[in-house]
Amino acid sequence: MSTKAVLITGANGEIGHGLVSRLREQRPELRIVAIDVHPLSKEMKEQCHETIIGDILDTTLVDRLAAFYDFESIYHLAAILSTKAEREPVLGHRVNVDGTLNLLELGARQARATGENVKFLFPSSIAAYGLPTVEAKMKAGRVKESEWLDARTMYGINKKYCEDLGRYYNWYYRQIDPQTLTGHVDFRAIRFPGLISAVTMPTGGTSDYGPEMMHMAAQGKPYDCFVPETATLPFMTMADAINALLKLESTPAKNLTQVVYNIAAFSVTARDFYEIIKKEYPNAVVNFKPDPLRQKIVDSWPADVDDTWARKEWGWAHEYDFQRAFDEYLLPAVKRRYAGK
Repeated sequence: MSTKAVLITGANGEIGHGLVSRLREQRPELRIVAIDVHPLSKEMKEQCHETIIGDILDTTLVDRLAAFYDFESIYHLAAILSTKAEREPVLGHRVNVDGTLNLLELGARQARATGENVKFLFPSSIAAYGLPTVEAKMKAGRVKESEWLDARTMYGINKKYCEDLGRYYNWYYRQIDPQTLTGHVDFRAIRFPGLISAVTMPTGGTSDYGPEMMHMAAQGKPYDCFVPETATLPFMTMADAINALLKLESTPAKNLTQVVYNIAAFSVTARDFYEIIKKEYPNAVVNFKPDPLRQKIVDSWPADVDDTWARKEWGWAHEYDFQRAFDEYLLPAVKRRYAGK
């Protein structure tokens, strides 16, 4: 096989953009292979060894990747997000589950062939949780990895099932084979909270009301917020999310006792977003017009999560609290984006 490489699926997404840049910065010699169903920008292409317009459901494409590259790590970012997966649940399941299975098989095949572990980094979500009422949600406080796993959305169900698939490939894959495998898929998942990017536009996700509010205020446009002022979720900046993926990837396997980890940064209400934005954009118009269906999903996700295991086992620590995220990360980028418009 060829020189070691890293595969990034869904590279055109919010996490993918930042991850490619950081990997190129930290390891300029690394061969980055990036896949997305949409064409990647010229800037992204220049940072990658190869960019592919393709579908992770295409087994011929996956076979080609296995033949041409020897992947040390797979960052599987491609997914149908929560809102779209609710509108098209069959498509959501196919991409989120069958696509993940294709990539896990790619990793397993290469691990068997080389006798070396292939790291598989998987962004899971707080959508894997499901709390029955707002009262139960607020009473639960910081939810642990093993609690309230009763996902209410196709996206959350898909993510939880893929965590279980990863656990199987990591610890139990082909367990009745007479010969012990020398290499396996080293699966590592992070249950991300709502992610806020300073670079890419929100994509209509269920937790995107905060970023959408900010972008609309910067453009001087009114915004109808689809959750009530009291809606509470954990969030973090995209910069911290990428740091977390890279930190977990670099941690020795012997330090890890589980395959799925919560991480947290700050827990805020929709009103908190409004108030911090209003200080910078006094003329911002935000109308709280809850959409009962989307609000129901937000209400089923934890108000906060317990990330003790991530902090203990691989040194997770966020850099941005809410105020710093706004002042130093989000606001400067948003101002640059809309300067002169």
